[in-house]
Formats: sequence, C-alpha cells, structure tokens
Amino acid sequence: MSRPATVGGALVVDIQVVPRASRTAVGGMTGERLRVAVTAPPVDGAANAAVIEALADAFAVPRRAVEIVRGETGRRKTMRISGATAETLERLRRG
Repeated sequence: MSRPATVGGALVVDIQVVPRASRTAVGGMTGERLRVAVTAPPVDGAANAAVIEALADAFAVPRRAVEIVRGETGRRKTMRISGATAETLERLRRG
C-alpha cells in the first residue's frame, strides 16, 4: 500500500466509488484505491453527495472538510479530507 499524501494538513485519498450499492460502506481496497459504496445512483450529483457524507462519517469530520479534487463525473475520484488522520485511513483500508 502506498503511503497517504498530505497537502496543507489535509489527507489526499484516491477512492473507487460503487454507486447503487445495497448499503453505504467505506473500507477495503479496490486495487490501490479505498472502496466507497453508496446507495445513491450516479445521477444529478446524488452519488457525489453520498460519497462526501460517507467519507465525512468514516473520518469523523464535517462534510465541509471533504472535497472532490479529481473525478467529479467518474467512479475513480481523488478526495481531499481536512482533519483526517493517516491512522483512520489505514484502518479503513484493512476493511
């Protein structure tokens, strides 16, 4: 596993989104990316909003601390999470 990047005190995380999942879950790996499953469909930004909420809950940060850096319209995204810790990321990676 690659070491997580930090930029300006924020963790930068590559994720793989699974829309229309049976339940929302953050954890495990898909290749080198953190897997984020959301129940929302990839329509009108619903899945992006669900991803932001799921990551905010998983890292125990406010939603405003989570932003999409790259991949707004795709399943592979790069996220910036302010206030997140590398320890939490490693725990989530293990599933």
